[in-house]
Amino acid sequence: MDSITLQRIEKLHPSVRDEVKKIIAECDEALTGRAKVRITQGLRTFDEQNELYAQGRTKPGKKVTNAKGGQSIHNYGFAVDICLSIDGKTANWGTTKDWDNDKVADWYECVKIFARHGWDWGGNWKTFKDLPHFEKKNSNNKPYNWRELLQNKKDSSGYVIL
Repeated sequence: MDSITLQRIEKLHPSVRDEVKKIIAECDEALTGRAKVRITQGLRTFDEQNELYAQGRTKPGKKVTNAKGGQSIHNYGFAVDICLSIDGKTANWGTTKDWDNDKVADWYECVKIFARHGWDWGGNWKTFKDLPHFEKKNSNNKPYNWRELLQNKKDSSGYVIL
């Protein structure tokens, strides 16, 4: 696991940090070729979310999110976006390449590992597919509801109390 991924994990909600470390370690162990997992996004502030939301709307670029600040599970530290880091040098978001030649696309090896740990994959969403995105499901095995999280009290570090 690279240092950038570890830094991003340390900013996630405290309740998922160890689990995410375990998931990434399992992915890296399963990927025996040139690819390893890098977290490209974890916790995102409301301001950072609003900047992304403006993209393709009031700022140049293509739309990358339908969520305003407070409406993304990233804003609460329960979501990560990943890429495959090839030879520790090149970021790759392709879902079909089998870098370790085991007849299973590396991306889908990771999708299965996240799912085993109770994480929802944005690639399964019906309308706005978000292939790099994974988010933790709640104790009822459903995605967290941002409206509920927005109302929750926060601890002294600013994380929502579940």
